[in-house]
Amino acid sequence: MSTWIPSIRSAVSWKTRDGTLTAEYRHIPVLLHECIDALALYDGATALDCTLGGAGHSEAIARSIAPHGTLIGIDQDDMALEAARKRLDSAGLDSDPILLKGNFADLDELLVVARVPGVDAVLFDLGVSSPQFDFPERGFSYREDAPLDMRMDTSCGETAAEWLARASAEEIAEVLADFGEERFAHRIARAIVEARSRAPITTTGALAKLVEAAVPKNRRDAAQHPATRTFQAVRIQVNHELDELKTALESAGALLAPAGRLAVISFHSLEDRIVKRFFEKRLHPDRDLDPRLPMPAGFNAQPWFSDVIRILPTKSEAESNPRARSSVLRVGTRTARLWED
Repeated sequence: MSTWIPSIRSAVSWKTRDGTLTAEYRHIPVLLHECIDALALYDGATALDCTLGGAGHSEAIARSIAPHGTLIGIDQDDMALEAARKRLDSAGLDSDPILLKGNFADLDELLVVARVPGVDAVLFDLGVSSPQFDFPERGFSYREDAPLDMRMDTSCGETAAEWLARASAEEIAEVLADFGEERFAHRIARAIVEARSRAPITTTGALAKLVEAAVPKNRRDAAQHPATRTFQAVRIQVNHELDELKTALESAGALLAPAGRLAVISFHSLEDRIVKRFFEKRLHPDRDLDPRLPMPAGFNAQPWFSDVIRILPTKSEAESNPRARSSVLRVGTRTARLWED
């Protein structure tokens, strides 16, 4: 049986509007074999999956570090944790994984709770998982009409509907432009503010229709729904995804043992840009310094990583799993010697 350590945040049971599940939680891990190979796992290693999801990656990791290894899995989504627990409990693993409910931005605190001082391998599989889109009641998708929630952790925080009800037109436009790279951010923001003055925007269907009406028909991208970028941007804002990713990467890098591996799968340019910049900064910490000036006081020029590689999905995986098409895997190897950070 998996070991369950509750988070500092209270857990809640997740149900659909009629009290039953509307779909089976299925997780098809992206770049699975590439991740396992790149993490350089071995019997006895301590491995950390910061985005547990349905445990597709975690099960493979657990088998690769068996029989003496330790797997720690973190997720803030109660539904994902329950699905992962069931999958790992039925997998017949040699050792019990440690499952933690929490946000990976709180990585340091979560591992203190788990009494884990350091790890040999870390994995991040970023973004929303396919099952979260499959359950309309989560509010991530514009395909069906449902409550406008979008929270990864439904036990805390502000919903998308609540944020849209209080944010100014300028704030909404900025979020849509920055997090959704939406060309019509200001037009959509004005439409949202105007619509909410008549009635609250509380469902995914209402938001999708509003955005669709605001985007000119002759300027739409034929390959995607007009509301795609807006939904992405609002979700990132509600969950503070990019800020939390920056915090988590720093924590994960510091926790890695000498020669440990940090692997990050991203699915859109905003995430990948942050991951790329993190690795570049920690691979070449003195790159941005002016060589004509003295070294800043307290500055540590020693790199965290000895090398970083980039891996893309194979053609066959991209064809068989549409979610894999935009994925990028970046893997860094921690320096053999840990310097004072």
